[in-house]
Amino acid sequence: MAIRRRLLVWLLTTVLVAGFIAGGVVFVQAREQANQLFDYQLRQLALTLRDRDFTPSELARALQESEQSDYAIQVFAANGVLLYQSHAEIDGITPAAVLGFSDVRNGAGTWRLFAIRHRGLVIQVAHHRLAREALALRAALHTLLPFLIALPLMGVLIWRFVGREMKVLESTAHAVAKRTPESLQPIEAAALPDEVRPLVGALNGLMERLGSALAHQRDFVADAAHELRTPLTALRLQLQLAERAGDEEQRRAAHAALREGIARAVHVVEQLLTLARADPAAVEGARVAVDLGALANDVVRVHMPAAQEKSIALSVEVDGNPVVQGDRAALQALMENLVGNAVRYTPSGAVRVRVRRQGAEAVFEVEDTGPGIPAAERGRAFDRFYRGSDAREPGAGLGLSIVRRIAERHRGQAELLEGPEGKGLLARVRLPA
Repeated sequence: MAIRRRLLVWLLTTVLVAGFIAGGVVFVQAREQANQLFDYQLRQLALTLRDRDFTPSELARALQESEQSDYAIQVFAANGVLLYQSHAEIDGITPAAVLGFSDVRNGAGTWRLFAIRHRGLVIQVAHHRLAREALALRAALHTLLPFLIALPLMGVLIWRFVGREMKVLESTAHAVAKRTPESLQPIEAAALPDEVRPLVGALNGLMERLGSALAHQRDFVADAAHELRTPLTALRLQLQLAERAGDEEQRRAAHAALREGIARAVHVVEQLLTLARADPAAVEGARVAVDLGALANDVVRVHMPAAQEKSIALSVEVDGNPVVQGDRAALQALMENLVGNAVRYTPSGAVRVRVRRQGAEAVFEVEDTGPGIPAAERGRAFDRFYRGSDAREPGAGLGLSIVRRIAERHRGQAELLEGPEGKGLLARVRLPA
């Protein structure tokens, strides 16, 4: 059901219920007031009749007056003989045992009775209870009638007022519908009601995140296409060289170059996929407890043959209990990139991997004795596809970008520092323990 219709139903129902409650209260109050008024009239009428002698002429006059009223009159002699009765409906009512007000019943219903004694006579004036209830009910209906008459008018006004206020939501929905991936400007919320502002604020936040994700995706696709164009072009040229080879030796050399080009293209694609998965805007995997010390040992063991081939002393040190909540595969990719870069760019010497618990953080460090990165370029080294000015080893320029994305995804940070004694590079990642 539409909001406007629900509001209309609830508001009109509330008004109607309130009107009936008010009518009930008025009925009770009117009945109480009517009882007081009729009791007063009963007493005054009885006192007026007290001064009559009830001779035949007086009885005839009293009969004529009482027949035109709602009150019934009885006059009894001292011995209980009925001398006068104005209405046949009060047959069966005997002289009251107690003077004053009382309630009596006969075949016609319940009567309110007032009795006085005067000169040996008992004068009783009675009024039927139903007459009192009818008067109170008429008063209640007169009170409730304006509510019933005004109810349709209130329905029309509520429908129009609610519809006018609901136009705010319609205009907001129209503003959102006009947005495209190229136009995600925030919706102006200054003129909106306070109740709608949180919704618009949430939509603006969503569009901001969506715009950031789309911009990131566009940049990623453009960079990936640019980066893949070079190895694919090289593969095509190497394939042409293999096809044009004049002898077996040239063919083997061309095939070797082709295999190397394919390996480089595969590496670039794998790095791109890892970067896409590691992006903070990507959907996060299940978080589990990851022992960074055990994971570092596994990564070092994988890179040990490459380090031994280059006579690099690759070691790992674990201190404390560096456990974090995170994506194990992503953290492994982070470590492999840092350790792999250190082994690749260190011609000889040592690569030290350290993992420790430091307060509320787990720290992972990779220290090498390679050429390092100039201080002016360390900030840009985390950018996608960035290659340093003196980069000697082949690569896609994605490793450190992947490291930073994974660290940010785990609410941590990555930084590059100068190695010990001003040599090499120290890569450090801090993660919440």
